[in-house]
Amino acid sequence: MKFRMAKKSDLKEIVRLLADDELGSKREKYEDPLPEAYYNAFSAIENQGGNQILLVIKDEIIIGCLQLTIIPGLARLGIKRAQIEGVRVDQNYRGQKIGEALFREAITIAKSEGCGLVQLTTDKERKDVFRFYEKLGFTSTHEGMKLILN
Repeated sequence: MKFRMAKKSDLKEIVRLLADDELGSKREKYEDPLPEAYYNAFSAIENQGGNQILLVIKDEIIIGCLQLTIIPGLARLGIKRAQIEGVRVDQNYRGQKIGEALFREAITIAKSEGCGLVQLTTDKERKDVFRFYEKLGFTSTHEGMKLILN
């Protein structure tokens, strides 16, 4: 198993992973060709410093991904934060500690970028994932809110 930053040529597999669960299947459009919106979003991620899609590769197959964004801030004496989003592991590889390894790699990157904390949000419908995050050392310290604009 190895890790690397995503390239545009990986986009179809990333979207496949994002769509490969109960919630993702309702939110994503994994079709051929992929909607242009995914290419536009990937270009924006590439062009924004401190923003990347991290992949897990096993036997030359993409089996996991997450988006890692480094966010400079003024609060807490100006610490940087690492935001983790869009975490997915291929359903055929779940339960094999792939997600744990992916998070450990993301946390290592966050530390190397000088981040003072790593944060994430998760959908309340994903009840099983809370135990996973707590096992990794995350604590539920805030209540999150979203305003959907489109």
